[in-house]
Amino acid sequence: MFQIGKTIISEEIIEKDFLCNLSACKGACCIDGDAGAPLEQDEVKILDDIYSKVKPFLRQEGIDAIEAQGTSIVTDFGELETPLINGADCAYVIFDEKKTALCAIEEAYNQGEISWKKPVSCHLYPIRIKDFTEFSAVNYDRWEICDDACTLGQELGVPIYKFVKEALIRKFGEDWYMELEKVAETYK
Repeated sequence: MFQIGKTIISEEIIEKDFLCNLSACKGACCIDGDAGAPLEQDEVKILDDIYSKVKPFLRQEGIDAIEAQGTSIVTDFGELETPLINGADCAYVIFDEKKTALCAIEEAYNQGEISWKKPVSCHLYPIRIKDFTEFSAVNYDRWEICDDACTLGQELGVPIYKFVKEALIRKFGEDWYMELEKVAETYK
């Protein structure tokens, strides 16, 4: 572990390689598991504000789930998440012609309908952030459904921190990321 500002970072994000391989996993991270995508407090309002522009991109099952549960939910543990369809798929999941799971929010963004790409937790994956009173922990979330992403990342030599560069800058800023790059260089 090492520290940059008020973040404690796992060395795995500079040691391990990762590059999403959607052709292999078909976006399983959006449909597997038993919880929605973690949300930050400010993202709850954003989801409320953009819902009408995202709705045309959603599947009917997603619309039904969102209209029944809300654009976000609070778990029994007080955590904010995206709602699920019948306890499985994220309510914002759509599928392309190859049955690959995609994000309706990101599709609305790509089509120029909204200016917000998607929840930062989704953008950061496979990194997960856990906020504590004095610091945030930045960790690699190892999940077997991403084995193909690990293999592809190794083949192409893409460390996790480079794969999620845009998301890390979005979350922590350009200066923070430049410090991370310096640590990664000295780590080698």
